[in-house]
Amino acid sequence: MNEAIGAAAARVRAVAGVRIGQMVEAALLRTLRDTVTIGEDGTAFVITGDIPAMWLRDSTTQLTPYLRFLGECPPLAGLVTAVVRRQFACLAHDPYANAFNDGPTGAHYEPGDLCDDPHVWEQKYEVDSLAYPVTLAHRLWRATGSAEAFDTRAHRVLRTIVAQLRLEQRHDESPYRFERPGAIPTETLARGGRGTPVAVTGMTWSGFRPSDDACTYGYNIPANLFAAQALLAIAEIADEVYRDPVLARDARALSGELVDGVKAHGIVDGTYAYEVDGLGGVLRMDDANTPSLLSLPLLAPDVLDADVWRATRAFVLSDRNPYYFRGRVASGIGSPHTKPGRVWPIALAVEGLTGTPADRHRLLHLLADTDAGTGRLHESFDASDPSSFSRPWFSWADAMFCELALTVADDAEGLNPAP
Repeated sequence: MNEAIGAAAARVRAVAGVRIGQMVEAALLRTLRDTVTIGEDGTAFVITGDIPAMWLRDSTTQLTPYLRFLGECPPLAGLVTAVVRRQFACLAHDPYANAFNDGPTGAHYEPGDLCDDPHVWEQKYEVDSLAYPVTLAHRLWRATGSAEAFDTRAHRVLRTIVAQLRLEQRHDESPYRFERPGAIPTETLARGGRGTPVAVTGMTWSGFRPSDDACTYGYNIPANLFAAQALLAIAEIADEVYRDPVLARDARALSGELVDGVKAHGIVDGTYAYEVDGLGGVLRMDDANTPSLLSLPLLAPDVLDADVWRATRAFVLSDRNPYYFRGRVASGIGSPHTKPGRVWPIALAVEGLTGTPADRHRLLHLLADTDAGTGRLHESFDASDPSSFSRPWFSWADAMFCELALTVADDAEGLNPAP
């Protein structure tokens, strides 16, 4: 593994300078050394960094930079397989939870939550928690040709994902509730834990955003499109690995229903809304956490409307987006999850990855220059004072920085098609 990482860092160093190359190498090694624990069952538990729990979203994105090395480094392929197995085990245990403990430790973000399962760190239902493990497993399979991760349990989980996304098209029939006593509105759900009212639209409901903040309106548009993409991956796996035409047909049909729902309800003035409820409620913004509207070409390339997305990109990277912040040092997308005026490195990396080679080069250097001298990427930083930041160790941000840097190296070698 070290040899593959060293070679990747050398490529970055050649096009982006010594310091950025060193930051990439350190981050790639740190994730493997400090966030991953191999269990007795052969699965791998991945903490987020400074929080001792495993998020299904974060653990996928933390591994994303390594996917390009799988063909040349079998041990990395084995590690990703072990993570996928743990993710499927988590989903088999509770498909509504977003974050898990390494066993039944009883640890919780908030002990007063309605869910007191000792395996579950937090049970905030986020649609992306179902989609991210699917996309990781699918990319692993396509990169290696190995279906090792697709055992009988994984087959059951894929069926569960389709069934749950379909159930939540009619959320009033769902058993899911989330209540956090005494919490601020973004940390709990209204109406006795059911969330704000929604109409039936064809889309699937989510209680919380990828930021772990409660949805204002129950249909999160980027999450629905990401789920639609993941359902296409499930259909491929069902066809080619499990020879399960019923699952494949159900997954494709549901994917189409989600896309049609977004087309009918989620496009406003030629751009994607962030959230809607089907009752007239519309939230126009974007959030730094992915899936975001900005990230759709990365996470939902086969189901988005390219013209609508281009108009959406112009919207979210402007002052029309209430969470686009400008400062003396940086400008970019932040989040209601953190203080006003704070830009998120994840969003800056996504801006680069969905932009031009010039955008990527500029933003890579901006990210390196705003690390407050720590050599690490943070959750957020003050756009006028990067020494004021949140989360000293946030592995997801490190991973996005590495992915951007490796893409810049690809650009220099002519490996990326012109935009």
